[in-house]
Amino acid sequence: MLPSGVFARDYESDIAIVRTKTQWVLLLAALALMFAVPAFSSNYWLAWLTGIAITILAVLGLHILTGLCGIFSIGQAAFVGVGAYTAALLATRHGINGWVCLPLAVLAAGLVGVVFGLPSFRLKGFYIAIATLAASFIILWAVRSPMGDWTGAGEGMGVTPLKLGGIVFRSRASCYYLAMVMVVIGTFFAKNIQRSTVGRAFVAIRDNELAAQVSGINLFRYKMLAFFIGCMYAGAAGWLLAYTELWITPDHFQLNYSIFYFGMIAIGGMGSTAGVFIGVFFLKLLEMLIDHITPLVPVAQFHVSMSMMLYAAVIMAFLILEPRGLYHRWERFKAYYRLRPYSYRGG
Repeated sequence: MLPSGVFARDYESDIAIVRTKTQWVLLLAALALMFAVPAFSSNYWLAWLTGIAITILAVLGLHILTGLCGIFSIGQAAFVGVGAYTAALLATRHGINGWVCLPLAVLAAGLVGVVFGLPSFRLKGFYIAIATLAASFIILWAVRSPMGDWTGAGEGMGVTPLKLGGIVFRSRASCYYLAMVMVVIGTFFAKNIQRSTVGRAFVAIRDNELAAQVSGINLFRYKMLAFFIGCMYAGAAGWLLAYTELWITPDHFQLNYSIFYFGMIAIGGMGSTAGVFIGVFFLKLLEMLIDHITPLVPVAQFHVSMSMMLYAAVIMAFLILEPRGLYHRWERFKAYYRLRPYSYRGG
């Protein structure tokens, strides 16, 4: 719902991402604040925000795959691992420049995603989720066993810092700027995919596969494309993780991270890029809160299990009480505010 007095006069204005002067001001202010953060933040907060950026990239890929196309995947963290290890192996073992490793890592994750996405043409719902679950176990097994001599197995492997001219991306501030640039670019492309012909085909498949097929949409082609694009985002997140942490291990890509990614789009709101940001920040802040609460519990063994239980309880509560996510609640609030003092009965 648009503010009073704002109308779509043509198709371009109807699909525009930023439509009012107020939105432009808020967008520019948010970007200015984002890039000014290192001036008044400690290394702790810069590291935390860099981790947020990596998670947002991974969840943006899941947003395209699950939120738009309706293909449930719980192997996203494993595809992040494909991107990270591809970049690390190419840079460390073959001496390839880190910037060249970025498109190669993105492509590798996308192709591996397509391989594991092939069953989606025959499987649906819960069954395709199980198929993507296999990706998590197979990829981590491959990293630890057949490729263990190259990847360092469980101990992991290091990565040489990126260089751009005289700039070395080693400090927390430089890594933060790199992460923010990638998030801005990734969000721009995700938003444009959502409003493109491809994005509308994804939504048609999500809403009703039979109706989409009758409309002339090639289900196999678009499902594979959804896997490819979604896993490309995961590959970019893996590359960024490798070059901001400078050390990667299989523990970075465990199954629980994939479950958290899915919980983030469920809490934020499926089918919305803004919901990705809301869900990621909500669960990351919850994680920070849990980290401060658990040391107060006298039973040491209860710390890890308590965090897992709280995560599970929050995700289940949202799925039951607010299945459309926090973004839907935000949209309802905006509609109520814009229609005030008239009542609003939207769903």
